[in-house]
Amino acid sequence: MIYSPRTKTKTTQNTEPFIKRVKMDNWTAALLTGVACIVGYLVVRVKKINSLRQAEEKIQRARNRRDESLQRAEQAVLRYKQSEFLVEPTSLLQLITKEWKMVETSFFFWMEEESLFFILHPTTDSAFILTLSLSELTQQLKEGSLTPEDVLYSYMEKTLAVNQKLNCCTEILLESLDQLTTVGSNKDGLLYGVPVSIKENLAFKNHDCSCGVIINLDQPAEKDSVLVQVLKKQGAIPFVKTNLPQGLLSCDCSNPIYGQTVNPHNPQKTSGGSTGGEGALIGGGGSLLGIGTDLGGSIRIPASFCGICGFKPTAGRLSSQGVCPTYRGQKSVLSSPGPMARDVDSLALCMQALLCDHMFSLDPTVPPLPFNMERYRTTKPLRIGCLENDGYMHPSPSMARGVREVKALLEQAGHTLVPYHPLKMDEIFPELMVKGFLADGGTSLLTKLKGGPEDPCLKGQFHRYRLPKWYKTIHSFLLKSKSPRVSANMRALCGVRSVPELWKQHAAVEDYIQETIAHWRSCNIDVLLCPVIGPAYNLFYCSKIPTAISYTVVYNLLNFPAGVVTVSTVTAKDEEELKHYKGCYQDMWDKLFKEAVTGGEGLPVAVQCVALPWQDELCLRLMKEVEQLVKQSKK
Repeated sequence: MIYSPRTKTKTTQNTEPFIKRVKMDNWTAALLTGVACIVGYLVVRVKKINSLRQAEEKIQRARNRRDESLQRAEQAVLRYKQSEFLVEPTSLLQLITKEWKMVETSFFFWMEEESLFFILHPTTDSAFILTLSLSELTQQLKEGSLTPEDVLYSYMEKTLAVNQKLNCCTEILLESLDQLTTVGSNKDGLLYGVPVSIKENLAFKNHDCSCGVIINLDQPAEKDSVLVQVLKKQGAIPFVKTNLPQGLLSCDCSNPIYGQTVNPHNPQKTSGGSTGGEGALIGGGGSLLGIGTDLGGSIRIPASFCGICGFKPTAGRLSSQGVCPTYRGQKSVLSSPGPMARDVDSLALCMQALLCDHMFSLDPTVPPLPFNMERYRTTKPLRIGCLENDGYMHPSPSMARGVREVKALLEQAGHTLVPYHPLKMDEIFPELMVKGFLADGGTSLLTKLKGGPEDPCLKGQFHRYRLPKWYKTIHSFLLKSKSPRVSANMRALCGVRSVPELWKQHAAVEDYIQETIAHWRSCNIDVLLCPVIGPAYNLFYCSKIPTAISYTVVYNLLNFPAGVVTVSTVTAKDEEELKHYKGCYQDMWDKLFKEAVTGGEGLPVAVQCVALPWQDELCLRLMKEVEQLVKQSKK
């Protein structure tokens, strides 16, 4: 067919409207797409703003509940103090001749008509009560020389004062005041009348277990945890909940709800975590017995930082029913609830009280093994393994000195000390511990953080979890030659890739436990003495140094009981030696650790004691031996 110019013009004329319509349709489509994008963005933005607003409202309600409980507790203490005075009339001459020591602890006023002073003596000597050890306190309560009211109000007053300085409490449990009317029915309990502080993630009826995560707020527990029920049965009075880090996976103690808890010995230092509120409160004198949880060192690190004693039992020895984790299902690195106190005897008494028929009845999954007091009190010389450096994280000068000094004391006391070194730490830390915590690459934890602010102390840690797997893999490859430790841990943050790989990882954990037990027996040791991380870190460093927990988390992986005893303080010589600290790998984590512990002169120094699974009493026995020998050496 032949097209003439007239035909071509006609065709062009016919197609021009079509082209215009297509162009208009494209423009309309682009416009609609743009509008849709804007609308979508606005919807997402509004939802995010609304979510943040709801989160802020939740946070404010939680803070209001805390403030109200603190105010009501303060009022209750004041009412009790006002009702507990003896009035003694006296003349001016008698007042002048009285010992001023007595007058200083009293109030007095002048009655002009009678020419008499009236002296008001408080009947409760709170200062004296606060100096008593747990064993002394329980004895006086049983004898009746002290009442549960005297003790509870004394500790509640002290707790309020400590909290003002350290920000360690999330809520005063006002039900404790009501419990005073019924506690007499449990007078035969081992902890009769003893005020006990509990970590925020232990369920207490009608109170939140937030784990520092906003999504968990406004979901009060329907009943007490098994441990709280047992404490009450033994006559104890849980009276305060204490602070923890957001999401629990940190050795710091800060969250967007309740803020940062600081160290009782230096407010520029952290109290440690995750049971940092307990460490600060007990270290500050506001509690003499607390219950925490330990996943990677969460009891032992705050005990070390705050200068107290802490014990992580074999997982399963105490009930975990009603102990709330941030996320459930992780089985490689085991968590365990345990006691924290000023001295080892208090830890032992708490374990004895908890390991009772009532707990075995409430939770049949716990093996019915009562506390073996005979094993705890045995004086048989021990064969003790001694570890100063695990080869993965070089100890600070004070950590190493603490172990050396205790080793010398134990040898002088007739015990045998032999060298011990853990197996394959450079391999098992990233592959078994990090991958154990974060087998899902951190997804479960990050899901819990949605819809709310993240704590400034932990943003760097959460950022690493959020990095895409391809980035972590490439970054790990690039760092392999320069920083092998950082590289291995970055690769481990990818988690496991499949269910078969997860099972393989679980099998590797089981194999490592058996290898370690065989190594332990080849050394022919009863117990182990080793360092615990310290001294307390400067603020904002905990999330930057994941490897520093290698001395504690390995015993969660192995499920060995382990405890911490304070033995010394950081000296000027320790600080001088720290200036020359290089570390095991001389990488960024070694440099950050040096910065974190700088400025620690005068802070507590602790050591760690470890035993084989289910030999909790033997572990406590070594802790008691260390405590006694250190006290004797100071005298």
